[in-house]
Amino acid sequence: MTTTADESVFTQIAQWNQAQELRAPKMKDVFYRNLEEALDMRRSQHNLITLRKRKDNIDFSSNDFLSLATSGQLREAFLEELHRYPNFTVGSTGSRLLDGNSDYFEDLEDEIAAFHGAERSLIVNSGFEGNSAIFSSIPRPGDAIVFDELVHASAHEGMSRCMAKVKVSFSHNCVDSFREVLEMVHESEPLIQRGQRVVLIAVETVYSMDGDVCPLKEMVEAAKEVLPKGNFQFIVDEAHATGVVGDKGVGLVSALGLQREIAIRLHTFSKALGASGAAVLCNDTIRTMLVNHARPICFTTAASFPTLAAIKAAYRLLADGKTEPSRMRLQEHIRLFYKSITDNQHYKDVRDAGIIDIPLAEEWEAQPFLSHIVAVLTEPRHNYFLSIHLQLLRFWAFPVDPPAVPKGTNRVRIAFHASLTEEQVVGLASAICEWAKEMLDIKKSGKEGALPTAAQQVYKITSLTPRFDQYSVE
Repeated sequence: MTTTADESVFTQIAQWNQAQELRAPKMKDVFYRNLEEALDMRRSQHNLITLRKRKDNIDFSSNDFLSLATSGQLREAFLEELHRYPNFTVGSTGSRLLDGNSDYFEDLEDEIAAFHGAERSLIVNSGFEGNSAIFSSIPRPGDAIVFDELVHASAHEGMSRCMAKVKVSFSHNCVDSFREVLEMVHESEPLIQRGQRVVLIAVETVYSMDGDVCPLKEMVEAAKEVLPKGNFQFIVDEAHATGVVGDKGVGLVSALGLQREIAIRLHTFSKALGASGAAVLCNDTIRTMLVNHARPICFTTAASFPTLAAIKAAYRLLADGKTEPSRMRLQEHIRLFYKSITDNQHYKDVRDAGIIDIPLAEEWEAQPFLSHIVAVLTEPRHNYFLSIHLQLLRFWAFPVDPPAVPKGTNRVRIAFHASLTEEQVVGLASAICEWAKEMLDIKKSGKEGALPTAAQQVYKITSLTPRFDQYSVE
């Protein structure tokens, strides 16, 4: 395979490979040896995480879906916003409870609430902080939390510190499983049955690792049927829908007209909007509860003026419709990818052989909205081979393993961006099928311990020993 990768790609892969070597046995100091033993648990599975530097490659990895963070569009709007306030204070100087609040802060929150059709909003420093705050402070003693099994780690972080008596998951995006769990909670909890306590329902609108969309409308209807007293509320994470789903990127809740049905929404600014931070959309009661009881909010420094200015600039672009061409172009890219990969002469064979599986490729033509996140599932460890293959062709996409995803769903996560070209999208589809065809040939040859070409090239050039013991360099 001819590669266009420069030395930095080989260097980065080599550094990752070296980082997988066990270290605890070499450590004499007991403090550091104990830490290295914990890290060696990951190294033994070849999935120790190392930090990567951004490279000048074709981005199929980041969450910059509308390409606002990397284009001049947001930068120009941001600088204009700063120019309106030449004497701004750089730092916020304190928490929102002390000196970190301002008219600018609250006016921006009102603007965000109006854009999404909410009563109030509360800006927080990140989506993780927002979920941690919500789930740690909102549930009351005796309440129950029913959550999709794939909700974000930040929701679990908050739930681990909450007062809810019952916390039960349901099968991912399965309305039948959701209904069964609700019925079980309703029947087993007398206070909930009598309508004296509440069931809080946690879902995401677009899931960050699978890219699939929540059947939110059907879940709302199911909750009404199972809990006729109405003692339930939804907490909906719109992190990966913000700016992308619905007219002007309002999110799935607003696109479905469910604003009045959903008590809490979390919208993040660090993905499609190209800024940082997040906002909790809610009513005044919930906002006041968060300000008074959510430790992640009470005891952290408020967002700085430049951060708020970037958020305001991004929302101005959304509200004025200036991001709509990018949102439409993003959908075009995703449709082109699915057409290119499903039309590839090798796709059916490699899919049927279990070399790759792309769940969202099924019936893609019938879908009015296509997710900008695509999971390419592989056999365990093969996702690293696919990632290496793509990186050597300058397609920046990375492997994801358990526990970030369920066991047996190892994958390369693909994220699409508005700034991509048609040639790049078609090239990605072709590269995936090229790798999968080689893996199928290896499987048919009976040499399943052989490394694919791209991996062999890396190991030979960097003079490394493969970290996958059952594979060999020919």
